[in-house]
Amino acid sequence: MDQGKHNVLGVLVDAVDYDAAAERVVGAARDRRPFALTALAVHGVMTGVQDPEHNARLNSFDLVTPDGQPVRWALNLLHRAGLTDRVYGPTLTLRVLARCADEGLPIYLYGSTEPTLARLVPALERMFPALKLAGVEPSKFRSAHPGEDVEIADRIRNSGARLLLVGLGCPRQEVFAYAMRPLLDMPLLAVGAAFDYHAGLLRTPPPWMQRAGLEWLWRLGLEPGRLWRRYILLNPAYLARLAAQRTGLWKATPPAPAQTRLTTFPV
Repeated sequence: MDQGKHNVLGVLVDAVDYDAAAERVVGAARDRRPFALTALAVHGVMTGVQDPEHNARLNSFDLVTPDGQPVRWALNLLHRAGLTDRVYGPTLTLRVLARCADEGLPIYLYGSTEPTLARLVPALERMFPALKLAGVEPSKFRSAHPGEDVEIADRIRNSGARLLLVGLGCPRQEVFAYAMRPLLDMPLLAVGAAFDYHAGLLRTPPPWMQRAGLEWLWRLGLEPGRLWRRYILLNPAYLARLAAQRTGLWKATPPAPAQTRLTTFPV
């Protein structure tokens, strides 16, 4: 299923399933085409709602998947999309990596910390013995210096990579993917917590919690000090705006896709 983009609180989200999303990513990797993807849960959507410039960046992405159940529900409620499942970033990552391993498409990992990457790399090699890893680069946890975008792009391109996974956290990873997309002839996937999950640093919630849209509660229980503002404040705001859009009290007009090149961005 790939029904194209739909307006969720002014953010353009694709009504798409795992198979279609993975095929679009791998197709771009095969063809050496620039391609930017992010998987948005409530926090990602609300980040766009609260920051119009970031919203415009999100609306320029080639593919924005409904990472959280509440985002899938919004697509079904507002646009009758008929989606039976979300397209969860960590799961989509594994599906894409399986295809890359089968087709011999090398990948590059960018972001997170050296200890996380040290655990992630062997975990991926165990899951996908045929996977070709072109390079690994941790985050610098700062903004890019002038000209550093070209240097990063050259390193990634010269590695032979055909796909880039970006794990910088929302919204830093989306800003990075937006800034680097014009410089790279490959898909860039902003995959959020996938690095931590597949490195074994975060525990996956039970399936029933995922189906019920309660993954936020699971993560809040694991990291209350870091995440309480994200969930306690943003979840009610999301529901209120969704109701306003559904009833017509708020038009939620999507901003035009951004085209301006960024001079600085998180690396």
